[in-house]
Amino acid sequence: QVQLVESGGGLVQAGGSLRLSCAASGRTPSINVMGWYRQAPGKQRELVATISSSGSTNYADSVKGRFTISRDNLKNTLSLQMNSLKPEDTAVYFCNARTSFYGTFWGQGTQVTVSS
Repeated sequence: QVQLVESGGGLVQAGGSLRLSCAASGRTPSINVMGWYRQAPGKQRELVATISSSGSTNYADSVKGRFTISRDNLKNTLSLQMNSLKPEDTAVYFCNARTSFYGTFWGQGTQVTVSS
């Protein structure tokens, strides 16, 4: 299958930046789309951004212009550069990988807290 491990979360003041990383292992050649999702307390998990194997990206309206998703297919890594962070960005951020034959996989999540 596919294993995903996130890193890079933490506490930052509003207006600051953080960079999240996700390392994929296992059946990585089968991965098509990768993405970041987040879940705030009491809320449903929501899409943040996705990127296809060819580099096509998609962003939630709430993060457009502030967040940048990128992917290194040779190193099997996924990143999310988050700038101009707001308190409403506070959530657990999850790495996601969708494969051709083995289904969808999730990382364990990393906490991002933005203080006002």
